Amino acid sequence: MDDLVAQLKALAEPTRLRIASLLARGELTVSELVQVLGQSQPRVSRHLKLLTAAGLVERLPEGAFVFYRLVASGPGYRLANVIGEMSPPDDPVLKRDLARLESVKTARAAAAEAYFKRAAEDWDKIRALHLSEDDVEAAMRDAAGSGPFDLMIDVGVGTGRILEVFADRVKEGVGVDINHAMLNVARLNLERAGLSEASVRKADVSALPFENEVADLVTVHQVLHYLDDPAIAIAECARVLKPGGVLLIADFAPHQLEFLKTEHAHRQLGFSDEDITGWVEESGLELRRRASLHPEQPENRLTVKIWAARRQPVRAPSSTGKVESVRR
Repeated sequence: MDDLVAQLKALAEPTRLRIASLLARGELTVSELVQVLGQSQPRVSRHLKLLTAAGLVERLPEGAFVFYRLVASGPGYRLANVIGEMSPPDDPVLKRDLARLESVKTARAAAAEAYFKRAAEDWDKIRALHLSEDDVEAAMRDAAGSGPFDLMIDVGVGTGRILEVFADRVKEGVGVDINHAMLNVARLNLERAGLSEASVRKADVSALPFENEVADLVTVHQVLHYLDDPAIAIAECARVLKPGGVLLIADFAPHQLEFLKTEHAHRQLGFSDEDITGWVEESGLELRRRASLHPEQPENRLTVKIWAARRQPVRAPSSTGKVESVRR
């Protein structure tokens, strides 16, 4: 009861009500809120601090930027969303806020698309070396299983595409990436796809910002070959995986295309089944499935490999004293 009273008090102020209504429409930085609200940065920051303390808003640092959004779950999320929905659409102040918000989002989209355009040529060159993304995505969905998955973590979220691919099987999806510009590309794509249950955060794969054993599905799509030590990344992915959860890896089989190192920043020239199996088992997981997607013309082309590993379900003593698996 005390928490609810504190949340209602936090919302019982016009500017904070406007902020809640804006954040119900997506993540925003302090500077973006300043542009929309037409208020000073210290004043907006103070309102955000009060909303955060009340458990209505959460703060997501992203390098030199800090994004704010409504909390992802719980009473605070439901209350703030309801308030946002109840805001009168014909209110002149809110109409002005929403018009300014569109301008802010347009500017963000332009910056994201400019970055994507610069990077897309390199990605197109690499995609031309292996089977179509449709084939890879279909194989990933098949290897992951039908779910449903309460929480999916996509490591190296890139454009956000893998979150889209699994959206119909996932209650909540979180994509992480170290690249701020790439996160803005993913935000834009997820917003355009209408995936309000998906969000992104800045994080290093070697230190994921999640508690132990929280995710039902962790995906790592074309990320490991950029890393100096893929074993650390796999161990960290295993750490956040629930018992019974699935770790899904998509990457290249061993190859000799050295130009991918010199021109595209690849640190590894693919991975063998022995590599992945060893790292997976060292992390306490069991490799359950693997698949190879071969190009039609194999010479100087890349084979994509899919590996699916599972954390064993919790085991409990049966009535006979024997240990049995607990089905989930």
